Amino acid sequence: MRAHTHLDIYSICISNSSLSFTPSAYHGSVALSRTSSPLRPRPSAHSTMHIPGRVLTLAGLATLASASPQISLPAATPKYVNRPERATAVKEAFQRSWDGYRKFALPNDTLKPVSNTSENDRNGWGASAVDALSTAIIMENKDIVGQILGFVPTINFDVTSTEVSVFETTIRYLGGLLSGHDLLNGPLKDVAANQTGVDALLTQAKRLADNLKVAFDTPTGVPDNILVYDPKPRRNGSETNGIATIGTLVLEWTRLSDLTGDKQYGELSQKGEAFLLKPNEEVFPGLLGTDVFISNGTFADRSGGWNGGTDSFYEYLIKMWLYDQNRFSLYRDRWVAAADSSIKFLASSPTTRPDLTFLAAYNNANLRFISTHLACFDGGNFILGGLVLKEQKYVDFGIKLTEACRETYKQTATGIGPEIIRWQDDRPPVNKTLNPDPPTNQTGFYQRAGFWIREGGSAYVLRPEVIESYYYAYRATGDTKYQDWAWDAFLAINKTCSVGSGFSSITDVDNPKGGTADDFQESFWFAEVLKYSYLIQATDARVQVEMADNKWVFNTEAHPFQIA
Repeated sequence: MRAHTHLDIYSICISNSSLSFTPSAYHGSVALSRTSSPLRPRPSAHSTMHIPGRVLTLAGLATLASASPQISLPAATPKYVNRPERATAVKEAFQRSWDGYRKFALPNDTLKPVSNTSENDRNGWGASAVDALSTAIIMENKDIVGQILGFVPTINFDVTSTEVSVFETTIRYLGGLLSGHDLLNGPLKDVAANQTGVDALLTQAKRLADNLKVAFDTPTGVPDNILVYDPKPRRNGSETNGIATIGTLVLEWTRLSDLTGDKQYGELSQKGEAFLLKPNEEVFPGLLGTDVFISNGTFADRSGGWNGGTDSFYEYLIKMWLYDQNRFSLYRDRWVAAADSSIKFLASSPTTRPDLTFLAAYNNANLRFISTHLACFDGGNFILGGLVLKEQKYVDFGIKLTEACRETYKQTATGIGPEIIRWQDDRPPVNKTLNPDPPTNQTGFYQRAGFWIREGGSAYVLRPEVIESYYYAYRATGDTKYQDWAWDAFLAINKTCSVGSGFSSITDVDNPKGGTADDFQESFWFAEVLKYSYLIQATDARVQVEMADNKWVFNTEAHPFQIA
């Protein structure tokens, strides 16, 4: 996630005072605020009470998850179970979401399903269409694929009136275009009726990257994340960039080089990454601070963890090695160092639920027992690392993280997990300023759940990370309880977030009706939530994550790339 992210990103920053979080311009990190809600500000006319839309007729399909014990990594490939009724229901949700977007929003970026209007939050290049493409291909929805292939050549990546996030544009647009190209020139080539439209995907990806590459024109090669078009793109002049927004470009830009034969794209992304692979300092072995000075590549702080702002840097370390084991062995080594330190130093169990394991955030050696929905990708990333490295300990730890994130869904009134949680861990030394007691109105919740919902952190913005980790857990073990958990989550989201012409973010997961609908259908709803919800229930295919001999690797926006 990373968002996941992936995603209006929430970076967990450490302070001696109580903080709340607001979305930044980015997908996976967080802007810091002392007062704001985690949902993007909206005009009051759009902050309506949740209006139930057409909810899919799925009654009777839900299956309760079994309470089976943890299953270790099998010696052979597990036997996977096809759940066609569930897969079809997810496809129906995708179709409904697309129909609303196409009717009320295309060619703009995002559907506002309550007001049946649109918003250009991603530069007006049709973000939802590009983000939806790989999912439509995997679902073999030829009509939607044809519509998107007809739209992509019309995008003018030379013009925008809003600031461009290099990170967001890379994971959504560049990732979506390259993934569509790989899928439609590979095992799903029959889904496209027109090869000309397929060829345009790579042409447009190169055109986009040629506009973005000015971001790397810095003294160090560490990119500036923000570009301004006036009319040609130029750097915004930022002093720092985060490790997630630096380190979550390398997969997409390297893939573009490999497809075009032009080495410059991969080399640009890898030059900035070098400061993260061989950092000037580490907080723990393999674990870094959050922000880097663009001028010299040194770190500006010593805070971090697996939350937004840092998350997908760690995610991509193991994925780069999976992409090409000959070129990226250093990335593997850095992931192993980060994973081992996370298990040793950051693993934390709540005082009221010692059966749960979360990863704490940190500032220097001080731990802060706080996490986010975004961080729940971590279970899946540990599981993937264990699979490709054939290391059982990482799979086992990833399962623990995944099962703890399951509780963040199971314990709320809607059955959906919140944006931000806190807990207590009494192992010494505990900085009580950074780790306050739960509010009096949440002590009972904490006693039962093992976490409490942080003030200002009760929203759900159609994030994928928990279902993503269920997917990896299922692919590693074959245990159908993870299919059931993903189905439970899908049903809860369908019930609570289905509104008007699509699906909307909501403000309060612990209100039985979800609080208010935020009138916003994120593009990663198409790319991630619906893709993972479908794949975990669908018949086996080559695009799926495998126990061994993987042919595909998913970027942080869930766009699969063919392995080099």
